[in-house]
Amino acid sequence: MDISQIVVAVVLAVLAVAWVAVIAYNKGRVSGRLAAEQDLSGDEDARSLFGVDVPVRPTERRLIEALPEALIVTDRNGLVQYASPGSVPFALVSGGRLNSREIEDILTQVANDGGVREREVRLPVNHGAYPSSNGRGLEAGQSRPSNTMYLRVRIGDIGDDLYAIFINDMSEQRRFEAVRRDFVTNVSHELKTPAGAISLLAETVTDAADDPDAVRYFSGRISKESARLTELVHHLIDLQRAQSPQGMINARRICALDVARAAIADNQVQADSRHVDICLSVNGKPVPTRLADDAVAPQVAAPMIKADREAMQTAVKNLVENAIHYSPEHTTVAVGVAERDGKVTIRVVDQGIGIPAKSLDRIFERFYRVDPARSRETGGSGLGLAITKHCVQENGGRISVWSRKGEGSTFTIELPAAADEDDESTQDGDGADTPSAAVTDGAPDGGHGGTPNGSAARE
Repeated sequence: MDISQIVVAVVLAVLAVAWVAVIAYNKGRVSGRLAAEQDLSGDEDARSLFGVDVPVRPTERRLIEALPEALIVTDRNGLVQYASPGSVPFALVSGGRLNSREIEDILTQVANDGGVREREVRLPVNHGAYPSSNGRGLEAGQSRPSNTMYLRVRIGDIGDDLYAIFINDMSEQRRFEAVRRDFVTNVSHELKTPAGAISLLAETVTDAADDPDAVRYFSGRISKESARLTELVHHLIDLQRAQSPQGMINARRICALDVARAAIADNQVQADSRHVDICLSVNGKPVPTRLADDAVAPQVAAPMIKADREAMQTAVKNLVENAIHYSPEHTTVAVGVAERDGKVTIRVVDQGIGIPAKSLDRIFERFYRVDPARSRETGGSGLGLAITKHCVQENGGRISVWSRKGEGSTFTIELPAAADEDDESTQDGDGADTPSAAVTDGAPDGGHGGTPNGSAARE
């Protein structure tokens, strides 16, 4: 055998050994992995529930963050081992321990007898005054912070002296249930009272048929109750119309000052009978509440909005009407129209009785009354502000309220300003939507006082 044959034989032997080594290595890897999987499958605590290759800790954190409930993990003594980000707003942990005696009592019961316990607890909350960052008060639909928080707490043993506390905030649901109960009670009362009165008065008229004076008196009472029932039905129809999205079909470019003037005109007789003055301003400048047909006055740039004229006039009319009804005699109701940063505001200000802080987030509810006796005395239906809210919101705006009891109230409607390029395409041919605000001297400033006041809405 020559040298070349020996070299070839050696090379083949080396390749064969290398090939065998590679096969053995791969076989060892496969066997080791299978053995590891068998070991892990026998020890459920050593691997993730979602697969062998799933990292445990990151998956745990993402799972906890995705849960609808907040989670706190403690030992039997209330020492906190973990608190999810969702639990922070409840402020149940301080100094690494649970600070709620009621939840600690539930934890102790679970630690003693095992199992899972669930209970709703009430916790006091001190929010202080309600937030008013925009200076306009509480917006319609926004809830004033409650002094009580309702939490659904579920506690279970998860092993090794660890207990999971799941927390679900039920405060909004409890508030909604209270609102629903009040609505059913109020609407039943509002419908039954005039209907029952009409029935009783009709019987009385029959019994007093021989007494003309009594018949005239009770007939007048029947007419009054019938008018009240009719007004309620009309307001329900207005509310349904305001809630309908069809209201935006008639949205067009209109003058906000014309809307305010029309609303004031609708309430002028009531204001005169109660000796309440109404003043009007545009961007802080006093303007007359109405213009005589032959009046010649310089024009000012009145703010323009794109909205349904009838809906917005109804909204402002209701605010002015409330302001008149709840203002003492010989006081002033101010209506201010202004435009700033692409927003148009219509503000109604009064010097009336004001609204208690506890009622501010409920006055836009249907049939809610701050003072039921006074509201019935003034003839309100309890639907005025609910209609106003929907009229404003369906036109893309928002309404807010500021009030302090005994100092009056302010209601502010805010709408987007109409774009200038819509001038030619959206105005009437008769020029009804042309701004017509004449500036006159000597009229009081209707929109800007030192303290924010406004229409004390009670309906």
